[in-house]
Amino acid sequence: MFDPSKYPADKHVLIAGPTASGKSALALEIATRQGGVVVNADALQIYDNWPILSARPSAADEAAAPHALYGHVSGDQSYSVGHWLRDVAPLLKKDRAIIVGGTGLYFTALTEGLAEIPATPADVRDLANRRVSTEGLKALRAELDDETLRRIDTLNPMRVQRAWEVQHMTGKPIWQWQDDTPPPLLNKEQYVTALMDADKNWLNTRIETRFDMMLQAGALDEARANLNSWSPEAPSAKTIGASELIQHVQDELSLDRVREKVTILTRQYAKRQRTWFRSRMSHWEKLHLPILTGR
Repeated sequence: MFDPSKYPADKHVLIAGPTASGKSALALEIATRQGGVVVNADALQIYDNWPILSARPSAADEAAAPHALYGHVSGDQSYSVGHWLRDVAPLLKKDRAIIVGGTGLYFTALTEGLAEIPATPADVRDLANRRVSTEGLKALRAELDDETLRRIDTLNPMRVQRAWEVQHMTGKPIWQWQDDTPPPLLNKEQYVTALMDADKNWLNTRIETRFDMMLQAGALDEARANLNSWSPEAPSAKTIGASELIQHVQDELSLDRVREKVTILTRQYAKRQRTWFRSRMSHWEKLHLPILTGR
């Protein structure tokens, strides 16, 4: 499967794919054969408290090749794509990076740039929610300028509300912020891509067996270790299966029910990932699966 001509040793490698597709195995193979540091591009593997459940590389994998940006953030801390770009920037200057993960926004920000739009304050978000509730989305849409309406999906409530929030809090339409996007950290001459194009049935089979592999690796002990500090509001609580395993160790949910729910949630997540990749990363070099046996 490994073809050195696809991954020149003088270029960074960007590997994306849905969960359980084997992208980490490919990244490790490239790193061990050609050198480089494996860099995480998964928004949940950055947290320190769910290494097994978030499918972070094993200790053996980390011993086989240098790894970066795994488990370097406390589970109760927020972490944005902007944080990730700031963390990855110095790594790109020091070594060849093999960037791997399933968070599509990280890759698009890395290769296309990230608009530096301010986050929406709570009071503005509350105002927008109240207006949508009482006046309907059409009220917000009516206050957007023509260029914004031309550029956004006006049938998508989240897009319309976000555009209104930006305009309301900054006095500048969202498209002007987007047009002022700084250049990306990487240009096209500096990297090659690999998008894991997984067969749906093959991927679903892997997803079905993955949770049991996590249990064998100690996921229940991991849940017990998180129990005292557990908060469903913590950013790391978004890890698929975290809430369900916490319920299990609290004797609120059977393990069979946990397995069923986690499998469904993981399939749904993989579907959302594939949709993003088709929409935003269709130009990437595709690797048609099944071809790998790793994570």
